[in-house]
Amino acid sequence: MIVGILMALAAGSFISVQTMFNSKVNEAVSSQTTTALVLGMGFVASLSMGLLFEGVEYFALKPMHAWYWFSGLLGIGVVTCVVRGVKLLGASNAILLVMVSQLICALWWDSVGWFGLETVTLTVQKAIGVTVLICGLILFKATPKRLKTVSH
Repeated sequence: MIVGILMALAAGSFISVQTMFNSKVNEAVSSQTTTALVLGMGFVASLSMGLLFEGVEYFALKPMHAWYWFSGLLGIGVVTCVVRGVKLLGASNAILLVMVSQLICALWWDSVGWFGLETVTLTVQKAIGVTVLICGLILFKATPKRLKTVSH
């Protein structure tokens, strides 16, 4: 469980840093070019690491539902939407909304058992927990009114 927690924390950190890097790339090129660069470099890195660590077993694919093969297309949507969201809303606002959306969708998919997930009962305690987390994110982003200082 500790390893899972550490991996999830690392993923969150990677996403934040990647978002900042993608935003800077997007200042120099279009959103489509940014997406192609990000996913292309990810493909090259994944292929290289897979071959290095797994050898030819890397290509031993097990049977799965056909639609799972298209998950990379979702990556195009993720990168494009986050890059555009950061450009239009700023980094912290965009990531705030990404986090809220991820949390709500994950809770929903867990509770209905979609995509082969084990069904997790949606309890009042979980609903309150998610609500508190979302409220915390909103409070974190809320901008307090600044007091005007009077100079003498």
